[in-house]
Parts: sequence; C-alpha cells; structure tokens
Amino acid sequence: MDLATARNFLIALLIGALVGLEREKRKATEPGPTFGGIRTYTLLALVGATSAWLSRTLDSPWLLAVTLAVVGAAVVASHVLQAREPDSPLGLTSEVAAIAVCLLGAMVVVGDPGLAVALAVVTSALLAFKQPLHSLVRRIDTDDLFAGIKLAIASFIVLPLLPNATVDPWDALNPYTLWLLVIFISALSLLGYVAVRVLGTTYGTAITGLAGGLVSSTATTVSFARTSQTGTDAAQAHALAAGILLSWGVMFARVVVLVLLVNRALLPALAVPCAAMIAATLVLAARHGRLSLPQGTPTSAAAPTAAGEATQVRVSNPFSLTSAIRFGVLFAVVLLGVALAQQHAPGFGVYVVAALAGLVDVDAITLSVARQADTPAALAQAGHAITLAMLSNTLVKCAIVWLQGDGPVRGHIARATALMLGLGVAAMGAAALIGR
Repeated sequence: MDLATARNFLIALLIGALVGLEREKRKATEPGPTFGGIRTYTLLALVGATSAWLSRTLDSPWLLAVTLAVVGAAVVASHVLQAREPDSPLGLTSEVAAIAVCLLGAMVVVGDPGLAVALAVVTSALLAFKQPLHSLVRRIDTDDLFAGIKLAIASFIVLPLLPNATVDPWDALNPYTLWLLVIFISALSLLGYVAVRVLGTTYGTAITGLAGGLVSSTATTVSFARTSQTGTDAAQAHALAAGILLSWGVMFARVVVLVLLVNRALLPALAVPCAAMIAATLVLAARHGRLSLPQGTPTSAAAPTAAGEATQVRVSNPFSLTSAIRFGVLFAVVLLGVALAQQHAPGFGVYVVAALAGLVDVDAITLSVARQADTPAALAQAGHAITLAMLSNTLVKCAIVWLQGDGPVRGHIARATALMLGLGVAAMGAAALIGR
C-alpha cells in the first residue's frame, strides 16, 4: 500500500468528519430537516477523494467532473425536498458545505493536503460561528459598510494612480507615500471604531476610555468632560478622570505603534518619554478607578460604577473620504513645515512645528518626523519633537476638560496633566543625556 495515498485518504475522511460533526450538532438544535450529518459529510469527502484518485490514475478528468455534477444534483434535490416541507427554514449553507467538502476531499489527493485542511477548518469555523457572525453583521450599519468600501477605494484604486516621487521643490511631498500613510491612519482609526462597536461602551468607564481612545482620545475627553456637567458626585468624578486618563494612555501607546511601523530606529529615542507617560496614566487611572468604587467594595475589575454604567462615548465611523483628504492636507502641511524648519531653522524650528501640530493632531507630526529621521542626530531630534507634540496635545485636552467639564474632575485632570508635563520634560532631558 502506498502510505502517502493512504494518508491523503485519511486526511479527506477527517475533513469530512470535521465539517460533518458541526452539522450533526446543528441538526440537534435547529428545527426542520437538515442536509446530512457526520456520516454524510465523511462519505462526501471520501467520494471526492476517490473520484480525484481515479481521475488521476486513469488520466480521465471527466470522472471527477461527473462525480461533482452528481453530488451537486443530489444536493439540489435535497434542497428542493426540504423547501417543500411546511415551515422549513430555507438556506443553502449545508448544501454548499457538502459541495465544498467533496471538493476539499478531491483537493487532498490531487492538490495540497495542508491547504485543504486549513480550508476545512475555515469552513467548519464559518458553520460553527453562525450566531456570532450574524450578530456582528447586525451591528454593521450602512454608514459602516460605505466607510469600508471607501477605504478599499482609497487603498486599491486611488493609491496605485498616484505618482511615487516628490513633487515639490523641497523634496518633501511624495503623493504616493502621503496617501499611503493617510490610509494607514484611517485604517487604524477604523479598527478602533470596530473594536468599540464589538465591545460596546456600556461595560464601565474604564473599558469606554480604552476603546474610545482607539478611535479618538480627544473625542473621549470631550464626551467625559460634558458628562461631568450633569452634577457628578466625588466617586463619579474619579471614574470619569480614570476613563479620560486611560484614553490618553492609549494615545501614547498608539504613537509607539506608529513609530514601530514607520521607523523602528526611532523607538529608543521615544522609549523613556512614552514609557513614563504611559506608566503615569495607568497609575493615576488605577488610583482614580479605585477611589470611584463605593466604600467597602473590593477593588475588582468586574465591579461596575454608577458612572461607568451611565457613561457612554458617542463615536461615529471615523473614516470618510473628506476626513481622509483633510488629514492628508494637514499631514502635507506638517511635512512641509518640518522640511522647511530643518532647512532654515534646524532644531528649534522643528520643535515649534511639532508643538503647533500637536495642538491639532499627534499622528501627523509623528509620521512626518519619523519618516525623515535617518541619522542619530535626526532620531534624537525626532524623539524630542514627538514628545513635545504629545505634551502640547495633552495640554489641549486638559483645557477641554476645564472649558467643557465641571466639578472635581477638572482638578483631577489638571494635576495629572502637570505630572505628565513634568515627566515628559524630565524624560526628554534624560533621553538627551543618554544620547550624549
């Protein structure tokens, strides 16, 4: 006996059993007749494998084609008979899965067994995760679908049409690279938005702050600040401060991710400032979260707070072509400003541009200086510039809390901001000393 052939037939049988097992379990939980179970799907995989083996051995591909036609006819006949049953739920999932199992069984013999097994696992997962997938689809509205299509258009239609060369006298603006980074930031924000939609924002202020920070730490800060105007007590003020600080921590971590993906060599220059500010936000958020708990309640991640149950961040889909173009223009302005500052006012000029850009957005200046840093001196300068942008952005969000918030939360955030500013400046000094 050819052991390789026997192994392939065994793999085909296991593929049929894997999918058939899921269908057998489904038959026990769903009303009405269902096409096949573990035996039927195992036999279908065996039929596909056998017909493929005979087709290859006899050098007659028509045998496999006829077998697939017969299986398809049997599947269609079964579907027609089931459709005639009263109150029978109509669907083609089991029937299509049967044809897929037959093809996968044939693929094991004439193709790649490893790929066939992987596809069988995917097929079984699609069948088993019916309810979660349907639930996920119900959460996606029309605007979300359009946003995904627009992102695909921007990525696969617009991007290839752009010239991959600089078009300005300062050799700073490359339309292809510019739009690619715009797509990257838009996709990152869209993934954060999807996380918010999947996780929800009703599981407490901490999760809301973390998930909202993935989309926009500024939007999260505004939402929590406005919530504080409704007359929160001391515990709720601590909960809101914890949520705001967690969203800021996500922003600092997001900067680290951008640097890792764009210019990994820049990470040592940012390690100390980002680590210090991330640690500060986490420690302060944990402290405020603990103080938000009722007296006598054990500190537990599962313990909800009144503010956590009531507070929700209203987030909308962050991607649109208009917002992408707006960010692209901002990114181009920052990129050009950094290039001009490096030519005419190296050092101080770049820091001024970074501080001003950070008032609006941290991503643009992070990507701009990260792309252009290619020497040890430039890397150190880029690290200081990004740190300044993060500090100026933190100051803006602190001002938002003071202008749109009310009550103790303003003092909590002001003290946290002062601490982070001190840590950021100290970290910049430490990084400069280490660089020397």
